[in-house]
Amino acid sequence: MDLARSPSLRRFLRYALVGASTLGFDLCLLYIATSILGIPYYFSTPATFLIAVSINYFISRRFVFYGTKRPIHHGYAYFIIVALLGALATTGLVALLVSFAHLYYLLARVLVAGVIGIVNYLFNLHVNFRVAGMHHE
Repeated sequence: MDLARSPSLRRFLRYALVGASTLGFDLCLLYIATSILGIPYYFSTPATFLIAVSINYFISRRFVFYGTKRPIHHGYAYFIIVALLGALATTGLVALLVSFAHLYYLLARVLVAGVIGIVNYLFNLHVNFRVAGMHHE
């Protein structure tokens, strides 16, 4: 199969586009909360993450994982549980990178986003939306 025509690759690329967009939104909120409003990053990181990931869920449900048979309220419940775990992991990893590697909090957040994003994609593909192998294109 030609990789460029692969429905799985197209789905992943759509997910990456949605993720990059919501990450950009998250970073803007994080900057405003931390640098302008003065909220410590270890409070603002999980808060802005949960806002952005909720937006990501609704966009992803519509444009990335369409065809799911899971009702929206069940899917969002699973999604938010994983998002809470993701928020804890994100905050912990950002704090480690800021404290021990002395990275700027926004750079640390971007680095952590790559790891968390891949884990979330695989979870949503196989568990939450259960659309692995299904393509409606």
